[in-house]
Amino acid sequence: MRKILSIVLSVVLTFSCMSIGMTAFAQDEAMKFAVASDLHYVVPEEELEIEIPYEPVMWNANRRAAMENESGFIIDEFLRQCAEDENCEFILVPGDLANDGKIIAQQHLDVAEKFRKFEAETGKPIYVINGNHDNGAGENDVTYKDFKEIYWEFGYDEALFVDDDTCSYVAELSEKYRLIALDSCDPSKSTEDGMTKDKVNWVLDEAEKAYADGKYPILMMHHNLLDHLPMQRILSRNFIIRNHTATANKFANAGIKLVFTGHEHCSDAAVYTSTLGNKIYDFATTSLTMYPAEYRMFSVSDEEISYEAKAIESIDVEALTSTVSGYTEEHIALMKENFNDAYAKEYLKCGVRYRLGKGLTMEAIGMEEGDAFYTLVNTAVSGLNKILEYPLYGEGGIQELAKGYNIDIPDSDYKNIWDVAMALVAAHYEGEENYPLDSKEVTIFLRAVALLLRDDLAAIGDETLLKGANVLLEKLGADFGVAEGITKVCTAVFGGVSAVEYFIIALVSPLLYEFVLDDDGVPDNNGTIPGYGVTGSDVAASNIFERISDIALLILTYLKNMVKILVKII
Repeated sequence: MRKILSIVLSVVLTFSCMSIGMTAFAQDEAMKFAVASDLHYVVPEEELEIEIPYEPVMWNANRRAAMENESGFIIDEFLRQCAEDENCEFILVPGDLANDGKIIAQQHLDVAEKFRKFEAETGKPIYVINGNHDNGAGENDVTYKDFKEIYWEFGYDEALFVDDDTCSYVAELSEKYRLIALDSCDPSKSTEDGMTKDKVNWVLDEAEKAYADGKYPILMMHHNLLDHLPMQRILSRNFIIRNHTATANKFANAGIKLVFTGHEHCSDAAVYTSTLGNKIYDFATTSLTMYPAEYRMFSVSDEEISYEAKAIESIDVEALTSTVSGYTEEHIALMKENFNDAYAKEYLKCGVRYRLGKGLTMEAIGMEEGDAFYTLVNTAVSGLNKILEYPLYGEGGIQELAKGYNIDIPDSDYKNIWDVAMALVAAHYEGEENYPLDSKEVTIFLRAVALLLRDDLAAIGDETLLKGANVLLEKLGADFGVAEGITKVCTAVFGGVSAVEYFIIALVSPLLYEFVLDDDGVPDNNGTIPGYGVTGSDVAASNIFERISDIALLILTYLKNMVKILVKII
């Protein structure tokens, strides 16, 4: 075994010495720039419309949680900050410049005019690539050609190469760095990537050319290269490229270290270590016009790459309200208090909750009364809505209901489970998620899952197997169902959880762990990673051992968390 390991390590070290990074590069100053993604610009409407009738304050929030009417003013503030920042030499935008850009060219024209004015006033260039919202293949869609014509001044005009059939191009960023702007989209599909073998090979060829010319390659595309969600290719497959692990391995071994993406609307940094020990980093930047309304500043040198997240904390409220009527005094007060934390965050929570709530109906699920399993699914959906909506505390609240099943819901300032869920969702968008499984938020959420399982299983029993017995008990004056009563009595006497609960909690916890606790070793918002010049066999070997150690640690963490859940959480 030792001999085999020695041979493997020898091969790795040999190929590492042959890998990218041996080209001699002249020293220069750090390159500094901004990255902002998913601008989703919308031409503002004349008057606000009610989107969520039951929401007392954020009734203008939409199901996408995207601040559409505010988008142009957010973009203006971002450009203003970049204009005044001496450390910002240029701007990269990884797609979705317009929200309805496939069919409304005016949105693109407005964004291009804002960019044109910025470049004219500052002399700082902007480089763009298309996203899935930006162009299409329909008869009346904005085409590849249209997109390139509208944004010709923003990367294409000085490009070394522009692809005729896509929006891809190659451009020089500095004397030392070259941008490979890859069109990762499929124009005939809504969100799915359009990656092909030819596109992958094109990137590899351009990376090789860059090194041959003494340049370090930087990749920009809309779709994610690495996972920014647990099992993203399964749970959110349209947001990450197909065959992403194999492609990341090829790109890393071609010497690409930095990749800038968007699409997922989260602030997340992920790293992958290739078979040769080369690391590649995918920086997914959140939507500029959606909470947390952030962009990143980068400083790139041979030795290190440092980055910092910056938020849009204010916009020109007077300009907004003079353009769009209908904003209330509460809206305006929240914007002026802190546009990001007070207004945008509440907008996100209300919008996401609205979208999820609309999906928790039998109509949205597509089931009608009389369908197979209708009773089962309807009971589960009704129970979930009840758990989410009911007050957490007080008489008749979730905490009181849970006590009947020997489940302890800890005290907190949250009003209901929706509030808890939205706090976890907001953390994902913000980046730097830090909710360990024994945190109050995750504890409440998991115990609510356990309550839902127990309460729903009881209700399903009431509505099916024991329906006749319940009718009889009701005539006798009983105020609980047979299954509900049996479940509560058994729980009180025996405690513990069922096999079904073990299975569900075991399935939920690793996903939740990855979603709300970011411990992959790469800070999402502010951090430093090795620069392009840090290479060699020693580094490659260290990276490989680090990867093995990380995988082992992750397995141990899952095992530890399972013990916590089975012993403590439930």
